[in-house]
Amino acid sequence: MKCPYCHNQDDKVIDSRIVRDGEAIRRRRECLNCEKRYTTYEYIENVTRTVVKRDGRREDLDRKKLEEGIRLACSKRPVSYETIQQLVNRIIEKLHELQMKEISHKVIGEMVMGELKNIDHVAYVRFASVYRKFEAKEDFVKEVREIEKSQSSQ
Repeated sequence: MKCPYCHNQDDKVIDSRIVRDGEAIRRRRECLNCEKRYTTYEYIENVTRTVVKRDGRREDLDRKKLEEGIRLACSKRPVSYETIQQLVNRIIEKLHELQMKEISHKVIGEMVMGELKNIDHVAYVRFASVYRKFEAKEDFVKEVREIEKSQSSQ
């Protein structure tokens, strides 16, 4: 931190307090060069992730929308609410780890399918059919055969 008076970078924190209901930390600092005191505030930086849609539109990453798509795929399947929440949490965490401000819909779709494939094959095929825009029964059959192949090789 640069001293606002002498621009020296060496200082010491003499007091720290949580402010704004835990949303920030107020630090009282003293410059080791000129001995003047000044105050700094630390905040968590909220970086909004943007999803680049198939048609090129951009939307903010919406946890509820992601959850709704997964919930629909898992409808009438033995997948608990807690499992869906954990799946959404894992995907959101992976997306944040990418440290990208813009994320392609493809990345998210592949992550969801990878997670669903390990949880429930029917939910996986349902999601894949919408995501990959299946138009014929052969598309479904091909996907089911892929699942069977991967199960037999395990």
